[in-house]
Amino acid sequence: MSSSNIVRDATERYRKARREAGESRGAFETEIRRLGGTPRVDTEVRRGGAPGHVATILGISETDQTVIRARHMYNGDQLVQLADSYVPLDVAEAAGVENPDPGRGGIISRMAEAGFEQTEVIEEVIQYPATEVEAEAFGVEVDSLLLQITHTGYTAEGRAVEVTVHRPGPGWVLRFSAPLN
Repeated sequence: MSSSNIVRDATERYRKARREAGESRGAFETEIRRLGGTPRVDTEVRRGGAPGHVATILGISETDQTVIRARHMYNGDQLVQLADSYVPLDVAEAAGVENPDPGRGGIISRMAEAGFEQTEVIEEVIQYPATEVEAEAFGVEVDSLLLQITHTGYTAEGRAVEVTVHRPGPGWVLRFSAPLN
């Protein structure tokens, strides 16, 4: 399977049954397996401030501590996505998401178990020019246009409890659907 046929289906990917399929650690792992690939995720977990736009979404200041889960996501040996998740400290501590292996269903399942169930997800997709680091990582030219998906998970009370900035490599297919009622 090449990266040109990775389908990121936002309609289904965050549903509990999909995230927890088999012993999956989250939506990415489930998607890659479903497409016949071999998922691997290298995760670095640390505490730190969030970038300005992320802090604004979370309703915190840039100097407030978050738990940052910086991930390099692979299909086999091919890097196919970079993703950085930012979780407010109180949510991260309650949900235990500082463990690099978040367990079955990933951090969204851990948050739900801790009382921070995400009931709404908003994703914004933009194009941006690849940096030197991203160009080298994905094998593209500097300034090549790549996609960035900013995922925000909200609780029923309207609190943003997770912002993940996904930077997929070239060739991804983004699939969305919306109810028409």
